[in-house]
Amino acid sequence: MTVEEFRASLGSQAPPAGLALALQTLWWEAKGDWDKAHECAMADDGRDGAWVHGYLHRKEGDRGNARYWYRLAGKPEPSEALAQEWAAILTALLPQP
Repeated sequence: MTVEEFRASLGSQAPPAGLALALQTLWWEAKGDWDKAHECAMADDGRDGAWVHGYLHRKEGDRGNARYWYRLAGKPEPSEALAQEWAAILTALLPQP
């Protein structure tokens, strides 16, 4: 799946089948459903899940909680705009052809 295909899928009612939990988190967050996104992040025990979990709490404004999740992910706390971070995470997590 490309970034463009991912973005196009946001017009659907549900994320594409087979999408990893971290990508489902980004998908639901982009749809404006923070609670569903957080539910997906909580179900993902991996580093990618921790990364998007940090992003969610950063967006929420809970910097302390965000820092915790970024540490678990092994990622520095970002200083870029949220939209840039979302795009960077998406690009990093999408399977490469």
